[in-house]
Amino acid sequence: MPAPLSHGLFVLALWLGLGWATGAHAQAAPAALPTWTIIVKDGVFTPKRLEVPAGQRIKLILKNEGPGPLEFENADLHVEKILAAKAESFVVVKLPAGEHMFVDEFNIATGELLVIAK
Repeated sequence: MPAPLSHGLFVLALWLGLGWATGAHAQAAPAALPTWTIIVKDGVFTPKRLEVPAGQRIKLILKNEGPGPLEFENADLHVEKILAAKAESFVVVKLPAGEHMFVDEFNIATGELLVIAK
């Protein structure tokens, strides 16, 4: 058997023997995060109130359907996300138990979202 062919067979046998071809080396996919979608239009959050699990990571999808920018913020939790008009983004947070007020800094009078972590 020519040397290049025997080398190729050796590599193939090693690859199969170690389980690489079967995916045995792959890690399990992480569990999906609990996710909520928040729509903001003309400085108003929908919904205005959410209940989420405390002490675990959650994902908040933000959809700015308004004509102007959105600044989603909670200063105490060091969360800030700025979205252009018609943009979509997300934040991942781990909230301690309690009530957490998020605001749209560009629409303080109407842009409030209360997130209750239980």
